[in-house]
Amino acid sequence: MKKITGLWPVVFLLAGWMQLAQAATPGRPAVLISIVIDDMGKRMETGQRVLALPGQVACAFLPRAKHTHKLAERANRQGHEVLLHLPMESVDGRPLDAGAVTLAMTENEFVRTVLDDLGRVPHASGVNNHMGSLLTRHPGHMRWLMEAMQQRGPLFFVDSRTTKATVALQLAEENGIPATRRNVFLDDSMDPEAITLQFHRLIALAREQGSALAIGHPYPQTLAVLEKQLPQLARQGVQLVSVRELIERQQEDVKTWQAYWSPSHRGSKNSKPSL
Repeated sequence: MKKITGLWPVVFLLAGWMQLAQAATPGRPAVLISIVIDDMGKRMETGQRVLALPGQVACAFLPRAKHTHKLAERANRQGHEVLLHLPMESVDGRPLDAGAVTLAMTENEFVRTVLDDLGRVPHASGVNNHMGSLLTRHPGHMRWLMEAMQQRGPLFFVDSRTTKATVALQLAEENGIPATRRNVFLDDSMDPEAITLQFHRLIALAREQGSALAIGHPYPQTLAVLEKQLPQLARQGVQLVSVRELIERQQEDVKTWQAYWSPSHRGSKNSKPSL
């Protein structure tokens, strides 16, 4: 048997302790998920179908899409979280949606574009990236994004992770922006069976970690799967929550972990009782 060395024993211990801590905490569900539907605003019919989904499905709107303003207003009235789906430059040179930020921009151009985009999405409470496999790997530009968000705060950020080289989540955390990351893409394949498998993968990751976030798109196949699967969540002990609530839960878990491993806590555990 291969010997486990380095940090792996600590990782395994921490994972087990976190699951125990989550299960033992009264008054809150142990398993939370969030779902963000990207590319909103292009089509009214599919947008309305997204808004009819049960539960707190978040809606990420392209800033200059034809139906963004009207659908974002409706989403807010119907209790859906609204995000700016910020177009960003990608490594493959795909055509950019209007309102995109690029590597060639100056800081002033970049910040001005982000603020203008935020102004075009009513009730936006967060931002996630549309494409961005090039831009999200550049710390300077991601710092500009977080500073622009601070001007319009309080906003949260979701790193869509369109590249493994992304530093967007790290820069959000360094700049005090509440943030999380995408764990699952629901519809890289538009085959309904593949989408269903990805939905079940989301649930499995949430059970393992305590929470998980998925991103999907307003494709008919994706919406059909969600219309079938979302009403079954309660019976599975899973709760669909807003992205902001998911982030708050994740931050609570980090604070709990930090408190557990603090020197004072370790000292109190290891101290001998007085006689």
